[in-house]
Amino acid sequence: MSPIWNPAFRLVLASGSVTRMRLLQAAGLPVEPIPSKLDERAIEAEQTEIDAAGLALTLAKAKALSVSRSAPGALVVGADQVLSFEGRVFHKSATREEGLSTLAALAGKTHRLISAFALAQDGRLVVADADAAEMTMRALDEAALRDYFETAGPSVLDSVGVYHWEGIGVHLFARVIGDHSTILGLPMLKLLAALRGLGAVRF
Repeated sequence: MSPIWNPAFRLVLASGSVTRMRLLQAAGLPVEPIPSKLDERAIEAEQTEIDAAGLALTLAKAKALSVSRSAPGALVVGADQVLSFEGRVFHKSATREEGLSTLAALAGKTHRLISAFALAQDGRLVVADADAAEMTMRALDEAALRDYFETAGPSVLDSVGVYHWEGIGVHLFARVIGDHSTILGLPMLKLLAALRGLGAVRF
């Protein structure tokens, strides 16, 4: 057990995200995944007049609460990321053509990534917060975007912006403002501060 972590706490990630697991493990946190089975789009459809940050927080809270009810005593982390651009919320692309369409819309412009987290325990919300990053993409024509997609491969469809910032996707950007972990989908600085406040992180 890491001396950073208080063994009195059990930490669960309400997600199957490999990237989020790696972020938590890299910080020395002993975490186990129990993916949430919520229908995110159904929850989104129930929202009215909600902004991107509010949506990310709503989804993170719902995930944390749903898993915490079936993991007694565990401190459950729910997380969500929303891409906001020109007043529109973008979702993951289902196909290559949808992905190319998203990239074409974002090329040469600035969009925001809002990453939220929530901590829940025994069906009770403990804390929730969010952070944002501004991503300015290079001006790229259709041929360049197709070349990028062929190089990156279909796994980039797992990213809401159709890029893996931590990998080949870094070539798409001219300027980025924000924390690295927020871009990857889990605002670690705010999450760690919350865990310290609860006494789960001792460092």
